[in-house]
Amino acid sequence: MTEPKEQDNLGTSRPLLKTKTILKNKIHSKLSKRAQGDNYEALAPGTSYWTSKREGQVQLRMGKDPLENEPPVTVPDLIMSAATKYSHYLAIGSKSKKSWQVLTYIEYYEACRRAAKAFLKVGLERFHGVGIMGMNSSEWVIASIGAIMAGGISVGILSSNSPKACQVIAETSEMDIFVVDNDRQLQKVNQIQGYLKHLKAIIQYREDIQEVQPNLYSWKGFLDLADGISDEKLDQIIDAQKPNQCCALVYNQATTGTPKAIMLSHDNITWTTAATVQSLGYKCPPHGQEVLVSYLPLCFAGIQILDVWVAISVAGTVYFPSLESGKWSGLPRIPGTGFLMELLREVQPTTFCGIPWVWDRMLDSLKTKHLDSTAFRRKIDRWAMRMGLSTNKRRMMGETHQPLCYGLAKRLTFEPARKFLGLNHCEQFLNVGMGLPSGTLDFFLSVDIPILEVYGLSECTGLHSTSCLQAYRLLSSGKALPKTHTKVEKENQNGIGNLCVWGRHIFMGYLRDKQSTEKKVDAHGWLHTNDLGFLDFDKFLYVLGNTNDLIRLSSGEMVNPFPIEQRVRTRIPIVRYAMLVGQDAPYLCALLTLKCQINPETGEARGNLTSEAVACCRKLRSQATWLSDVLYDRDPLVTEFINQGIQDVNSEAPSVGAKITKWVILENDFSVDGGELGPMGKMNRSTVLKIYQEEIQKLYENPTS
Repeated sequence: MTEPKEQDNLGTSRPLLKTKTILKNKIHSKLSKRAQGDNYEALAPGTSYWTSKREGQVQLRMGKDPLENEPPVTVPDLIMSAATKYSHYLAIGSKSKKSWQVLTYIEYYEACRRAAKAFLKVGLERFHGVGIMGMNSSEWVIASIGAIMAGGISVGILSSNSPKACQVIAETSEMDIFVVDNDRQLQKVNQIQGYLKHLKAIIQYREDIQEVQPNLYSWKGFLDLADGISDEKLDQIIDAQKPNQCCALVYNQATTGTPKAIMLSHDNITWTTAATVQSLGYKCPPHGQEVLVSYLPLCFAGIQILDVWVAISVAGTVYFPSLESGKWSGLPRIPGTGFLMELLREVQPTTFCGIPWVWDRMLDSLKTKHLDSTAFRRKIDRWAMRMGLSTNKRRMMGETHQPLCYGLAKRLTFEPARKFLGLNHCEQFLNVGMGLPSGTLDFFLSVDIPILEVYGLSECTGLHSTSCLQAYRLLSSGKALPKTHTKVEKENQNGIGNLCVWGRHIFMGYLRDKQSTEKKVDAHGWLHTNDLGFLDFDKFLYVLGNTNDLIRLSSGEMVNPFPIEQRVRTRIPIVRYAMLVGQDAPYLCALLTLKCQINPETGEARGNLTSEAVACCRKLRSQATWLSDVLYDRDPLVTEFINQGIQDVNSEAPSVGAKITKWVILENDFSVDGGELGPMGKMNRSTVLKIYQEEIQKLYENPTS
């Protein structure tokens, strides 16, 4: 990407040269204190690994040898250090119409200070919340960091949340200020603000304000309030903050009922950031600069670490979706025709972070492109992809030798595939969320795109293990972050058990929920994840489902659906999603969705099959093109193909109870908008059970003999 012309679109309150001099003096002062032993060693009164109080302090999980411990630092320390070292490097940018509005690191830091002062001016109190609800943007991250600098707590809120959910979040976090991106989000706040006793101001950072309200500010009007607060007052508040105190709340979006407020400390964020940088292959000036795109919801801890805090740590440039994507709901759209592909092609990121939903759509796009090409072109691609897959699998085992024709395959197939996706400058490809099936991983590996799995929960600041090109295994989530620990409890005969993790990334506790915190974190500081998995001989972590998803059959047998569902998706390539049901029933059944095309504007599934699914049908001599062609066993060729695939899956079942007895194709592919998938693409099993209750009931009406 050609370097955009710098524009100071957010304003700064003092000359940047003076700011840099002040920063250097502050850094020197902090280093002097550490040299004298004031290294946060006495983080009293944090005598416990957890707390449920917003103003509480926790004991950090540090090693016995002080020399081996990373010095704890606060979030303001992190960004101040970046602004000092990399002052004139580009930090963040958002596109407005056809021009990029960008800030350098020193401008970024000054904009955050300005926001912090404005928050203080409107009455933000210590440890009270600042809720940020809207599309990823420069304003989103500046508001988040500014809230922390001002001594408040940054609270990211999912854009699709209902007014009632927003009310619960605002009440539990004692929210003083709401920051929203447009009028649609503003109306949610207006519906509930009569119930919010702490609410003092609302800031809208996109779109013109349509109706004047006493406590409503535009982004510019809000920043203008900063002139009423002195630098000295802000510095006093920043200097009083401690690494083992809360600075951010993340709400567990996957839970049913009232969402839990996960408290993250300064040290949770800054330490996890440093460990992630150490584990992954990021560049840092002057040796190069990372270019990132931020499009996944920043209210998720792992996404925020990768998009915001890692970027600051390595002085990368983060680009956000354009203002013209304002109608976007904040949920991922399809690469290929939507805004994401355009953004990737223009920005050309060096590291790209996707979720299964996004990688799935990219796979669809590549396969469609392949099937639309000439027969000769397809033959070349198949040759190159066979070589790519075998070479990359050998590379995983330590073999670095490449075939003589590998360079030719790269020019003919691999580079065009990356360019088509907008990833031709990309050096790292990450997947967060649930692991990808082997078929998807193999396909991308065959075009020389090794997808590195990342695993973590919000309760461990979003990340616990990462894969990297030097330590990579198919279907593995990589190795744990440095100086963290993983153990497997209650292992079965296959060595699969409950995963527990330990380290400085473990959260402080659930806000105002002592009982749930004590259940999640034991007396020794271990976090019980509820995830199932195992560690291999080389300490690679494999995650194989969650205890909450286990199905108890009427016989009493417990079945883990995740590995079975993954095998179904791999063995039957026309299947997009498979979900097992059978709680308290005599046998397992499977709900299947077929691969259908997606409307790029709405994200909803269409009725016509993808090119890959159609091509598969043609190999079966089926003429099916639409989903309706195969529903209700209308196409015996497709029905027999699925039956055979289910039989193949059943042949690998460890017990009779783990076999699929019946299956049904659903009338719709799962989607985020339909509610079957969460905002990060994870299957909402409880929602699927409610939506397809009638179809499930029919599967058990005529029991098998």
